[in-house]
Amino acid sequence: MSDKIERIKCLIIGSGPAGYTAAIYAARADLKPVMYTGMQMGGQLTTTTEVDNFPGYPDGTDGTAMMEDLKKQAERFGTEVRFGVVTSVDFSKKVGGIHKVTVDESIQIEANTIIISTGATAKYLGLESEQRLIGGGVSACATCDGFFYKGQEVVVVGAGDTAAEEATYLANLCKKVTILVRKDYMRASKAMQHRVDKTANIEVKYNTEIEEVLGEKVVEGVRVVNNKTGKKEVIEVTGIFIAIGHVPNTTIFKGVLEMDETGYLITKGKSTKTNLPGVFAAGDVQDKEYRQAVTAAGTGCMAALDAERYLGSLD
Repeated sequence: MSDKIERIKCLIIGSGPAGYTAAIYAARADLKPVMYTGMQMGGQLTTTTEVDNFPGYPDGTDGTAMMEDLKKQAERFGTEVRFGVVTSVDFSKKVGGIHKVTVDESIQIEANTIIISTGATAKYLGLESEQRLIGGGVSACATCDGFFYKGQEVVVVGAGDTAAEEATYLANLCKKVTILVRKDYMRASKAMQHRVDKTANIEVKYNTEIEEVLGEKVVEGVRVVNNKTGKKEVIEVTGIFIAIGHVPNTTIFKGVLEMDETGYLITKGKSTKTNLPGVFAAGDVQDKEYRQAVTAAGTGCMAALDAERYLGSLD
């Protein structure tokens, strides 16, 4: 471990729309932010081939290109973007205290303020064919990608409220939506199940699991198996939406920051303030409701403003 300790005003942990937007605002406020990107520079959006719903791109763009645009903008105002992973933290509980972090288990950083934008990771089934076709018809966000399947037939995998919500959303766009449920019942609330039942172009298949996603470069269908009877069938679809949940990337903050039962960081009221002074959270790491690039960017802006005001209150 290095003996040299770097002191900075504002450290941003994690990239993506929240992190880069926080960096833009923090840099313009002369906080001289340093960002450590995490292993997936640019976050979840780098796995999305087309982005049509982010303001300012009338012809659409792809996730990687959009994240590169945000990165360049943050760097233009003076953000220092570094590739690295924060591996441990030692946050101060005192107002005006210094927060300490370790990067890649060796680099020591001390910061007056911390903005956490580590995001959340979508859960997938873990099939080789599924992983290969992420961005080619396999998605974890109907709101993000559903438009591209207008008039087509798609599959939703899941049994909870998220799966039911995504299926009913897609039903307004797609010719047919098939929900694949692993057990013989849905876990979704009764209200959401009623919405599914009342939607004519939604079919629910119980005791059904995906065995393989079919297609070379794009999804052409799925081979499913009934886990009770063993019967297999092929469902011809062009899109597969995995709705089995997300895992917030908050492991290193457990026991340090307040979080809910599923691991999402808790922020105070309409702010991005965590339970510790000078530590702020933005994006999917604290938002399990919307999970959109534009809302993440909005909270990134809020976090930078909160950090600026916090530092101003200490002067």
